[in-house]
Amino acid sequence: MGLEIKDVATTPFTDQKPGTSGLRRSVKQFSQPGYLENFIQSIFNTLPMERRNMLVVGGDGRYFNRQAAATTIAMAVANGFSRIIVGCGALLSTPAVSSLIRSRRADGGIVLSASHNPGGINGDFGIKFNTANGGPAPDTVSEEIFRNSRQLTRYFIAPQVQVNINLPGEFSFADSVVEVVDPVADYRQTLEHVFDFDRLREGFAKGRLSVRFDAMHAITGPYARELLEDCLGACSGSVVNAEPREDFGGQHPDPNLGNAKTLVGFMAAKTAPLLGAASDGDGDRNLILGRQFFVTPSDSLAVIAEHANAIPQFRAGLAGVARSMPTSRAVDRVAAAKGIDCFETPTGWKFFSNLFDAGKISLCGEESFGTGGDHLREKDGLWTVLVWLSILAETGESVSALVQRLWHHHGRFVYSRHDFDHLDTDQAAAMMMYLSGFAANAKRTHIKDRQIVAADVFRYIDPVDHGESHNQGIRLFLDDDVRLVYRLSGTGTAGATLRIYIENYLRDNVNVDARQFNRGNGQLAADIARIEHFTGVCAPSLVT
Repeated sequence: MGLEIKDVATTPFTDQKPGTSGLRRSVKQFSQPGYLENFIQSIFNTLPMERRNMLVVGGDGRYFNRQAAATTIAMAVANGFSRIIVGCGALLSTPAVSSLIRSRRADGGIVLSASHNPGGINGDFGIKFNTANGGPAPDTVSEEIFRNSRQLTRYFIAPQVQVNINLPGEFSFADSVVEVVDPVADYRQTLEHVFDFDRLREGFAKGRLSVRFDAMHAITGPYARELLEDCLGACSGSVVNAEPREDFGGQHPDPNLGNAKTLVGFMAAKTAPLLGAASDGDGDRNLILGRQFFVTPSDSLAVIAEHANAIPQFRAGLAGVARSMPTSRAVDRVAAAKGIDCFETPTGWKFFSNLFDAGKISLCGEESFGTGGDHLREKDGLWTVLVWLSILAETGESVSALVQRLWHHHGRFVYSRHDFDHLDTDQAAAMMMYLSGFAANAKRTHIKDRQIVAADVFRYIDPVDHGESHNQGIRLFLDDDVRLVYRLSGTGTAGATLRIYIENYLRDNVNVDARQFNRGNGQLAADIARIEHFTGVCAPSLVT
């Protein structure tokens, strides 16, 4: 008896437009009959049959992950994929998906994750498609997926395809093979090629390195335990909250000062380890802490660029660096000192991927706790932790000393982010439209005794494929070396999130508290945008 392929009639959904990182919706929305299937079929429809040889599937273990993985596998078989690679337990971090796609030369991958969004039955779920280079789908592919979703009339599934994904093994179905793999092994091999593990082992063995890593009950727990404790010899218990849970243990798996308070408190002790770190739901973000010291993602990127020779991956030199537009300009100063290019891109890793593939950059980062190198085409939380450990081993300095040396050499971009969550979508859009008009006429405008010397709506022309991206955020430059950036986040699932990025350059007297120092500029930014007028909200939800 042959394998039954069901041709299921369906009706399009109107809300399946991918955002910055795929499609994110509540679990309730994804649980609607046909909703998951429609989006998966829309992805497959973008791939011609000759590019359906190998697909990687895995996710962060949140609620609905196993069910979504089973459906995706059954649909991949029905849609003619020859080999489907899935992590045990349907688990794969986002960096691990990118690694597998690249090492196995797959045609793409399905990442089942809503990244740093909350999990559980009342939380969020998401699906992202990564292309054959291992990176997130570019805008052209995302737009094609959305076009497919709006005109879809049928999807294909093989209901007989049921796989035990709890142990490694292979399962054959007609012309397809489903391969269940250890979710950590390939990723570990990738990192072994770009770091000096012997040097790091020696650092831990001789007490020159120590770490506290909070996996936040998300996907990086198994990865961090194997790499940090089992492989490199960090003390047992260095990795905490290591068991992935469907609801992330009730935590919000976004590694910032507000959500990682236990780790922040632990690192406040004078006897704390040298390095404190955390990662998010799907393992691509990072939080870096020293003893009694928080490293902003912007400064983290700049320190890595400054000390790139400490990482074997970069010892031949950096081809160039890149940052997302909202990220502070600290890395620009380092790049200028090194005589290498620094690219400013819109938010979204797909823009970095183009630069990596063209050999224009070796390192990049974004202010939303993401850093990555040319080993993958995704930001990579644990990679960043190993980078910092490598720098600590090479220099023998503390985290705070490394950052303060950066400030001494290049000046400090005192940086803060003000988040306004769950705004009414229409009100937020009206406010951004007002700001766009304001920016068009703001040059030489005086606001409360401050002068705006430049303003624009950020537009990006890709230096590789010359594609244009418009409306990527609003920038205001003030006469006292202050930059204000306004952007609506593309990763939420409820309402709109406005983010204001405040950056104030200091050449001297750099040891200030960023949140206190930027408080006045934050209020000025809110007043300029007339946030309370448009939304009724008078204060940010979170300041970091």
